[in-house]
Amino acid sequence: MNQETIYHFVGIKGSGMSALALILHDKGFKVQGSDVKKYFFTQKNLEDNHIPIYLFDEANIKEGMTVIAGNAFPDTHEEISKALELGLPVKRYHDFLGELSDQFTSVAITGSHGKTSTTGLLSHVLSGIKPTSYLIGDGTGRGEKDAEYFILEACEYRRHFLAYKSDYALITNIDFDHPDYYTSIEDVQDAFLSFSQQIKKAIFACGDDARLQELHASVPIVYYGFDEYNDFQAKNLERTTEGSTFDVFVRGDFYGKFFIPSYGKHNIQNALGVIAFSHYEGLDQDKVQERLQSFKGVKRRFTEKNVMDTVIIDDYAHHPAEIRATLDAAHQKYPDREIVAVFQPHTFSRTVALLDEFGEALDLADAVYLCDIFTSAREQEGTVTIRDLLDKTEKGKDIISEEDMSALLKHKNQVVVFMGAGDVDKFEHAFEVILSQSEAKN
Repeated sequence: MNQETIYHFVGIKGSGMSALALILHDKGFKVQGSDVKKYFFTQKNLEDNHIPIYLFDEANIKEGMTVIAGNAFPDTHEEISKALELGLPVKRYHDFLGELSDQFTSVAITGSHGKTSTTGLLSHVLSGIKPTSYLIGDGTGRGEKDAEYFILEACEYRRHFLAYKSDYALITNIDFDHPDYYTSIEDVQDAFLSFSQQIKKAIFACGDDARLQELHASVPIVYYGFDEYNDFQAKNLERTTEGSTFDVFVRGDFYGKFFIPSYGKHNIQNALGVIAFSHYEGLDQDKVQERLQSFKGVKRRFTEKNVMDTVIIDDYAHHPAEIRATLDAAHQKYPDREIVAVFQPHTFSRTVALLDEFGEALDLADAVYLCDIFTSAREQEGTVTIRDLLDKTEKGKDIISEEDMSALLKHKNQVVVFMGAGDVDKFEHAFEVILSQSEAKN
């Protein structure tokens, strides 16, 4: 890598792209990028670091640049096409990240669900103990100049994570998702097996997941979870409105008692994976506990705010397993309040493939409201409608729109959980407006 080169990011507002741009910026490289005009929460950190963001235009591409292309953009995109025409180096995001991570003791965190939260947690714990660079899927990135570790979120979509041949891997679960690419759960499992066989030192895997129990690799696999056969087991769980306490046993021997200020059994599993890795690397147990307790979470994962007497939670959950985990966490923290779910499905293919599972997961809420299916860049239409999903729920109340969120006002003492991977935040903002107006009238 050349300190004089300008690294231009095509699609810099993407969560992984923005995080990677921040890492290069921290390391002293010249960074800029381009994207659409629409505001994304990921651009705040870019703006805070004075990283230039331009609108897509082939005129942005100039001699001497290295172009890092977001995976959503084909080679025919005007900027990528121009770069190829000029003979500039063009690297796909996952390929560039794979090359960068090879320079450190790298830890790739993957799984169908929970990888962003777990990447954030391990990054927080490790960076408080050793010099650490990290890339988190919520758009957060840090490039420590003398980093010993590099922690990266590794996405399984289109097998992009096969670009990473990391020292370590932490795998949270294997589940059927991305039906626009994967043909079956066996196809997904095959991708994770290929990924695992590239790992150089050790794999940490949640043994409570039956498919992860079928992993085989040429390096040790350390299992963590609630079940007895795990190498690292969490027992004696205490789940309160303050967080979760649990005892950790290492191959049957008591190791220590830990507390995390987060909710839901999935977060205990995530913490256990971090504890297992830290133990394997010989990190001080007291420092690990201290860092676990001070973790504030990652963006759009159970992010809370209070508006009047209503608690609003923003969460990225877009798969039935993630919805169940988020609603479990909400019930733990607010056991005496009505939990209202507002869900925006993400992609038609995922909605139709998991329609029954979505209905069952959403019914863990006390009331359910749905927003129209989000049309992504890769899917503009489909055979399923939002009405089909509403019909699959027992707790389903209504389909709501950004223009009329008034149906939510009928609930009192409520916790409203907005979930989705699209632009569900616009519905949340609309609800906040009518909440404020309602309070003003009273």
